[in-house]
Amino acid sequence: MFPSRGWPRSLALKHPTTTRRCERAPAQSVVPCDQFAKLLFATVAVLGFAGAASAADLAPIPVRPLFMPAYNWSGCYLGGNLGGAWTAETVRAVDISGYNNLAWDNWSYNTSSSILGGATAGCNWQPIGSPLVAGVEGEFGYARMTGSAVDPYDVFTSIRASTRVGDWYGMVTGRLGYAWNRVLGYVKGGAAFVEVQTTVTDPIVNPGYIAQASQTKATWTLGGGFEWAFYDNWSVKAEYMFIGLDKTSACGANANPAVLPVGQYCWDQQLDGAHTAKIGLNYRFGGNSVPVIARY
Repeated sequence: MFPSRGWPRSLALKHPTTTRRCERAPAQSVVPCDQFAKLLFATVAVLGFAGAASAADLAPIPVRPLFMPAYNWSGCYLGGNLGGAWTAETVRAVDISGYNNLAWDNWSYNTSSSILGGATAGCNWQPIGSPLVAGVEGEFGYARMTGSAVDPYDVFTSIRASTRVGDWYGMVTGRLGYAWNRVLGYVKGGAAFVEVQTTVTDPIVNPGYIAQASQTKATWTLGGGFEWAFYDNWSVKAEYMFIGLDKTSACGANANPAVLPVGQYCWDQQLDGAHTAKIGLNYRFGGNSVPVIARY
């Protein structure tokens, strides 16, 4: 917009004031008009670039997703447990061979509760991003519940029935749970193995008669519990399991014809099941923190 010596006269005439000022100014006191125009153009260009850069600086900065560690229950573990066991119902003894010559000869009696202790080993699998946990577990331990009573229908109060559940038990089960980070709630079920022994004796009237059976019961078990991972690889659990049981038949030979005809005489002793409750401590092998994306 400022004329210079090389510009056409027609352009200079459009700005007479500016042209007149440039022509009258002393050459040594002012910047030549052509150089002044270049300087002004460069200044405007720099300011425009700075404005564009400032506008770019004001653009929103993308927020990167945060990675937070979550507990993962996958892995294998070993542990121990301690608790108690007790029978579900009273034991019912039934004379099924007419040893006492009474068609209604059956009676019930209680068993004692027992301390329970054992070891566990198992493996869990939890898909990344899922709260579901699946696993298998084996358990072996000690429990002993016993009881006995005299037949109330025996006039000589000589016939005595007794039962022992234990000394050992075992379980092979599957687990399915739902995890809230470090807290796992689960159900558990599978096969159980328990030693059961029943005996009937008649020590006063027929000392030689003993009906006895000792069996390893292969049965079922069902229950559940909660587990808390309180420190990385360490977790503590509280668990209840029911072990289903049924009748056990015990037979014995009578060799005293003065009391009863010679032959086999059998008894059923019915026990519906046993309750177990325990707390346990597990150590899980391998790392358990898995990065997950927290979205905002």
